[in-house]
Amino acid sequence: MAWSAELAVHTDQPGGLTCAYMTPAHRAVAAQLDAWMREAGFDEVRHDPVGNVIGLYRADGAVKQPALVATGSHYDTVRDGGKYDGRLGILLPMAIVADLHARGQRLPYDLEVVAFSEEEGLRFGSTFLGSSAYIGRFDATVLDKADADGVTMREAIAAAGLDPAGSGACATDVERMRHYFEVHIEQGPVLLDRGLPLGVVTAINGGVRRILTLTGLASHAGTTPMDMRHDAACAAAEIILYVEQRCASVPGLVGTVGTLQVVNGSVNVVPGVCRLSLDLRAPEDGMRDAALADIEARIAEICQRRGVRCETEEVMRKTASACAPRERALWAKAIAACGAPVHELPSGAGHDAMMVGQAAPMSMLFVRCGNGGISHNPLEIITVEDAQLAAEVTAAFLRELAAAS
Repeated sequence: MAWSAELAVHTDQPGGLTCAYMTPAHRAVAAQLDAWMREAGFDEVRHDPVGNVIGLYRADGAVKQPALVATGSHYDTVRDGGKYDGRLGILLPMAIVADLHARGQRLPYDLEVVAFSEEEGLRFGSTFLGSSAYIGRFDATVLDKADADGVTMREAIAAAGLDPAGSGACATDVERMRHYFEVHIEQGPVLLDRGLPLGVVTAINGGVRRILTLTGLASHAGTTPMDMRHDAACAAAEIILYVEQRCASVPGLVGTVGTLQVVNGSVNVVPGVCRLSLDLRAPEDGMRDAALADIEARIAEICQRRGVRCETEEVMRKTASACAPRERALWAKAIAACGAPVHELPSGAGHDAMMVGQAAPMSMLFVRCGNGGISHNPLEIITVEDAQLAAEVTAAFLRELAAAS
C-alpha cells in the first residue's frame, strides 16, 4: 500500500494521477519498480525494448529445467486515474517475492513478475503494448502513431533510451510458460455489494463496439405533423431502450450506448441525423452475438417503421477470454484455505491477461474496490485488510501450483 502511494507521486498532471506511456513520470515509475525489485531479492531485473520491467525469481536449484509462471499488470494509467488499477498486480507479487527471499524459500518453477509498460492507450491510442511485446505479438506498425504533440511512439521509446527496433522480439520464454495470472482490483461494485473481499474471475468479457448513424428527415418542428415525421432521435431512443431491455434479461451480458449526438441539431428542428455508439460485452461470444443479432433485427424494424436509414460501422471486436478451469479451481481452494468465501464472476473490463492468455493458460483474482466500486478515478480505493488477504491467497495459490506440478 505504501508502494502504491509512493508511485502515485510520479504524474504528468499535478494534483492528479496521470501516467502516460514514456512520459517522464512513466519512466520514473519504471526506474522505481526496478529498484524495488532488486531490493526485494529478484535474481534478475531487465527492461525490454517497449519499457516492460521484468523481475525473475529463479526456481529452487534442485529443479532441473523448471517451468515458468508469470504474473503482473500495467503501470500506466488513464487520465486522472487511481493508485491501484494495474499497479496492485505488480506490487502484490513483488511483496510476496520479498517475503520468500527473506525466508530463504524458492518455488519449484521460475516466477516472473512483469510490470507492463502500457495497457490503457492514453497517449497513442494503442492498447496492450506491453503484454503484446512480452509474448512476441507486438504490432510494429503502431510505432509510427503520433501523440497529440506529433511525437511518434518510435521517437518516444528512443528518447527513453530503449531500442524500438527490438519491439518485435519476445521478452519471455513462451515455450516454458506454464501459467500466467493477474491480481487486479475489480473496477466494479459486485464484490463490494455482496460483502466479499475477493473473487475468482471466470472469463474476461468479449466485446463489440459499433457506431450507428441514423438518417431521417430534418423538418420544421412546428409544421410537421407527428405522424409524418422521420425523427432520427426518436429512433435512437427506441434503440437505446431495447439495448437496455435485451441485455438486462441475461446475467453477465451488458450493453451500453455511451455517446449520443443529434448532428446539427436545433431546438426547433425535427432531428434528421443522429449518431450513437453501441458497446456489447459478455463472458461468452455466443451470448454476445445472440444479443447483437436481436438488436440488429430490432434496429431494422424501428428504422423501417419510422422511415429512417441506419448505417453501421464496427470499430472493435474482441473475443471472450476464458480463464483456465484448473487454475480457477486452485484459486478457489486457496481462498477457502485462507478462510474467505469463494465467489466467481466475469470481468467486464479488458486486462493484460487477455493478451498473455493467447500464449499460455491464464487466470485472475479480483480484489474488492471501495467507494461504490469506482475505478479510473482518484476515488479508487482498496483496504489494507483486503490487500493483505489477497497477498495471503496469492501465496497459497503459488503453493497450490507447486503441488499440482
